[in-house]
Amino acid sequence: MKSDIQIDTLYKKIADLLLQSKQSVIRTINYAMVHTYFEIGRMIVEEEQQGKERAEYGKQVIKGLSQRLQKEFGKGFSVDNLENMRRFYLVYSNSETVFRKSEENTNSLFKLSWSHYLMLIRMDDAAERSFYEIESAQNNWSVRELKRNYDTALYQRLALSRDKEAVRKLAMQGQIVTKSEDAIKDPYILEFLGLQTQHSYSETELEQAIIDKIQHFLKELGKGFMFVNRQERISFDERHFYIDLVFYNRLLRCFVLIDLKIGDLKHQDLGQLQMYVNYYDRFVKLPEENKTVGIILCRDKSDTLVEITLPEDNDQIFASRYQTVLPNKEDLKKLLDDKTL
Repeated sequence: MKSDIQIDTLYKKIADLLLQSKQSVIRTINYAMVHTYFEIGRMIVEEEQQGKERAEYGKQVIKGLSQRLQKEFGKGFSVDNLENMRRFYLVYSNSETVFRKSEENTNSLFKLSWSHYLMLIRMDDAAERSFYEIESAQNNWSVRELKRNYDTALYQRLALSRDKEAVRKLAMQGQIVTKSEDAIKDPYILEFLGLQTQHSYSETELEQAIIDKIQHFLKELGKGFMFVNRQERISFDERHFYIDLVFYNRLLRCFVLIDLKIGDLKHQDLGQLQMYVNYYDRFVKLPEENKTVGIILCRDKSDTLVEITLPEDNDQIFASRYQTVLPNKEDLKKLLDDKTL
C-alpha cells in the first residue's frame, strides 16, 4: 500500500538522522574525554614538578590520586591509566605539525579516540607518531587499521622512497599524493592473503587471493585507489594479452595497471608492462586524464636491472617487492636512519 511505502521512507529518513546524531554525540563525548585526560596529565606533571625527588614523588602522587579518584569515579582512573594521561600530556604538550596548526581555530586539536592516542604515545619516534596521527585523522582509521599500518611499517616504507625534505613533509603533513611516485610503496605487505613464503603458489593463485581480499588490498595500495577489472584483455594484430589487475586512482586521475610476478623480475617483464601502459595511454584513457601508471609486484628484484631497463626520466613504470609476512620493522628503521644521516 502507498501509506506503507510512505511510512517506510519516513522511517528510513528518521533512522538515518538518529544514527548521525548518535555518532555526533559519541564524537563530542570522545573529544571532551581526550581533552580532559590531557588536562589531568598536565595537572599531574605540574604537581610532580613541585616535588624535590620528582620520580619518587610522582609515584606517590599518582598512587594516592588513583585511590581517591577510583572511589568517586570508577576504575577508569587506575594507576596505569593515570600514568598514560601523564605520558599523553608530556608527548603532546609541545607537539607541532602542519596538521595541528591547521586545526588551531577548531574546537579540538585532538581528533582521535583515546584508544588511538594510547597507541600513538607508545611510538618513540616523533616523526613517525606525527605521521600516524595525521593519517588516522584524515582517513578515519579505526584503531585496528592504525595498528595494522604501524605493524606493517607504512611510514618507513613510504619514507624509504623519498629524499630528506620529502621525509620531513611526510612526518609533518602525512602522505600527499600529487604524482605517481607518491603512491608507490616498496615493499607492499600482503600478510592478509594468508600465503606463507615457504609454500609454493602460482601467479593465478596470488591474483585470486588478492581478489578474495580486495578491500584489504585497496587499503594496502593506499589513497585514492578504486578497483576496475581483473584479467583485462587487450587485443591488436589478432593477438590477445591479459592485464592481471586494473585500478583507477582518483587523486592522480589515471589508470594503474598491476602485473603479478612470483619469480625473479626480468627485463622482459618491464617491457611487457610498458606495452600495456602504452596501449592504455593511446586507446583507453581520456584526453583530460593523466598518463597511465604500471606497477610490477614481484617477490624479488634487482634494483640495477630496473634502473638500467627503464628510462632515466621514468615516471610511469615501477617495480615493487611484495611480502606475505609482516616486515622486520627494525631493519626498515635502520635503513631509514642510514638514509637520513
